[in-house]
Amino acid sequence: MIGLIGTSLFIALFAFFVFLGFYGSRWRRGDLSRLDEWALAGRRLGTFLVWFLVGADLYTAYTFVAVPSGIFAKGALLFFAVPYVATVFALATAVMPVLWDWSRRRGYITAADFVEDRFRSRLLAAFVAATGIVAEFPYIALQIVGMQAVLTIMLINVVPGASVERVSEVALTLSFVILAAFTYTSGLRGATLTAVLKDALIFISVISILVMVPFTIHGGFAAAFKAASSKGLATGVYTLKAPLASAYLTLWVGSSLALYLYPHSVNGALSAESRRKLALSTAFLPIYGIGLALLAIYGILIYADPKALSLISPFPPLERGILVIPALAVTVLPDWLAGLALLGIFIGGLVPAAIMAMAQANLLTRNIVKPIVKLSPSGEARLAKWASVVFKFIALGFVFLVPPTYAINLQLLGGIIITQTLPTVFLGLVTDKLDKYSLMVGWAVGLGLGVYLTIKEGFNSLYPIMGHLIYIALLALAVNLAIVLIGTAVRITVKRIMTVQVH
Repeated sequence: MIGLIGTSLFIALFAFFVFLGFYGSRWRRGDLSRLDEWALAGRRLGTFLVWFLVGADLYTAYTFVAVPSGIFAKGALLFFAVPYVATVFALATAVMPVLWDWSRRRGYITAADFVEDRFRSRLLAAFVAATGIVAEFPYIALQIVGMQAVLTIMLINVVPGASVERVSEVALTLSFVILAAFTYTSGLRGATLTAVLKDALIFISVISILVMVPFTIHGGFAAAFKAASSKGLATGVYTLKAPLASAYLTLWVGSSLALYLYPHSVNGALSAESRRKLALSTAFLPIYGIGLALLAIYGILIYADPKALSLISPFPPLERGILVIPALAVTVLPDWLAGLALLGIFIGGLVPAAIMAMAQANLLTRNIVKPIVKLSPSGEARLAKWASVVFKFIALGFVFLVPPTYAINLQLLGGIIITQTLPTVFLGLVTDKLDKYSLMVGWAVGLGLGVYLTIKEGFNSLYPIMGHLIYIALLALAVNLAIVLIGTAVRITVKRIMTVQVH
């Protein structure tokens, strides 16, 4: 287990993390009583700061624990996350600089601000905002699950078995109190500084495990794949089982479409100082994909590490996968390096949780409350700050009540939900000719269908069609788009007929 040196280093660097968070209020000083200064760091982040921020924002506990967990439990299907990060940034390069231009010219803080202006509809913007707020909750919950996994590994054999969960809940609550305090105080500036520390620790951890494998795991990756094959993982190990090709492809495509619709992704992109710097930082983001690919393979590597397997074996089968990376860290790495790795995973949940809650707060303030209640600029920022605190603790309470595996499944539901805003946001960047009422109906039907199919399949994100498993997000989006395009065509046709009759 992690020893005194590793634990001490974990605590010392966590203290430094907290210092960076609070110091953010003094870094590149701005008027933090204004929402654009608090939520977007004054739109003054350069290429590499945006790279670190968005990297910390997008490479979250989903990357560090959920993907390795899925591969450990089921096999090759979850490897779809690797090609997905190779393609999602091509989409981001096409759409985010355009949205940045609109936002800089018109003072937008959220994508829903753009929607309201583009389609002249506060109601449609409110629908997009509410969708973003709801979709973020399971994503924040997953960050907390990843943090719990770190605390579980650190506390095992130190705290009596029945008390591990209680102690980890107290530690998580204290961490979130600190996170809420420096987020309220520093806004995105604090998140940016802590993102640099988080990303540095993660890269050190991923590379260190790779380097240590030949010295600590007999047979290395070859032995791991052989051992995993003997377990008969449901979706295959060396190759994906044939019937799952459609699932793999649609998860890849659907996840690529969803990622930059999430409010926290938009929030990070809009903080860039210029369109060129945003484009450059986005071009560099695939570097993170190398780390993701290694972390994904580590979900198989653990099968060749008897110590790590024995460490997670006392836990229920459905909970073991989430402990894969923390368990590998403490069994493969020397004590001090394990402390660094565990802290990287831990704050790898805290930093994205902060940005996600801020993005939720922006949507609530700008697109739901402000159209109803008149707010001054300082009142707008004050409401967003308090809302970000509340959203963090709603997600924290949710995790304490819901089993970890359930929370991960809900994260997949979050992707299905947020994808239904694609016609309004992404297509809105191309044209303003879409009928706003058709957009509302398409959104509602797509959202309802996606949630219904997910619940019907027992919170499974895949739905069978003619013997092929399809990611539900794409099915719901297809119906959504059909309604929008047909409705818009009907509106345009009716308008032309009426114009002809008048003349």
